[in-house]
Amino acid sequence: MSLTKIIKINPSAPEERYISQAAKIIAAGGLVIIPTDTVYGIAANALDKKALARLYEIKKRPLDKPFAILIADKFKVEEFACDIPVAAYKLMHKFWPGALTILLKGKNSGKVGLRIPDNQIALKIIEQAHVPIACPSANIADIPAPADFAQAIKDMDGLVDLAFDAGVAGLGVESTIVDLSVEPLKIARSGSIRDEAVNLAVKSKTVLFICTGNSCRSVMAEAYLKKLLEKQKRTDVEVISAGVMILAGLGASVETRQVLKKEGIDVSGHLSQRVTREMVDRSDIILVMESMHESRVLELAPEAKNRLFLLKEFAKMDDNNLDISDPAGGSLEFYENTFYTIKDAVERISKII
Repeated sequence: MSLTKIIKINPSAPEERYISQAAKIIAAGGLVIIPTDTVYGIAANALDKKALARLYEIKKRPLDKPFAILIADKFKVEEFACDIPVAAYKLMHKFWPGALTILLKGKNSGKVGLRIPDNQIALKIIEQAHVPIACPSANIADIPAPADFAQAIKDMDGLVDLAFDAGVAGLGVESTIVDLSVEPLKIARSGSIRDEAVNLAVKSKTVLFICTGNSCRSVMAEAYLKKLLEKQKRTDVEVISAGVMILAGLGASVETRQVLKKEGIDVSGHLSQRVTREMVDRSDIILVMESMHESRVLELAPEAKNRLFLLKEFAKMDDNNLDISDPAGGSLEFYENTFYTIKDAVERISKII
């Protein structure tokens, strides 16, 4: 007979009453075995010293080896870490939610490991517990991590307060751990995500073009740079665009579509989007059309200052006026002249990025 309370839970549609029960136990300092997208883990309140001491004891884990923390929202990262590099935001965008643990400089001291799991049970528990959750694999140190419930409960029966049986864990392999608290980055543990994929994501560049409405200027710049990069057979640069004052989901203006069509570029599928903190955080180069756009971006993310430029400034264009005026509401000729300016600038930067 089992010593720990075991509940069979539906992995695709977790029962809310079970989720609530687990969240309350964790918040109160208890330990719960839960499935994740990698292996089974033991969830504990990361702020509860007694719970963590108990977790160290049952896993027989060295006290100088801290536990990674599971979170449910990317913006929670800044509650635990400081001096977060662009590379971290790139990896979050590429692999979260998923099997990548990112080590960063801790807000207080040392390092902190963070991950958003791609598992509904784990995410719902994190959200309802309202505390950061430490969740190491449900095994004794130096024993393989459990890929299914039978393996997870084998050595932990009677040592935890509750255990969820959801059958086989997602991938059956632990997460990859990448250390971004050091330069160059270090793969601290190879796991579900290949080392090569991590390095490729970090080495790639993201260029973000910003204008007012994301229907004219930034669309032209994004589309033309993509065309040039395609000609160069480059796949290491991501190009995106956004606006500072828009309603998302609008198409490119009729005139923008006409001008770009002459260049053999079809932007009929473009949908406008408002610039977000997440876009800015993961971009290596942020290029805006007017100085007012610079101000808006800095209000959103002050730390982006050294990655933020006027397009004509970054392209080193010899012009006393570095702003590119908004053609919205103007004539087709105005749109064409605007595109010629943007085209010149983009051709210049395509050679240096």
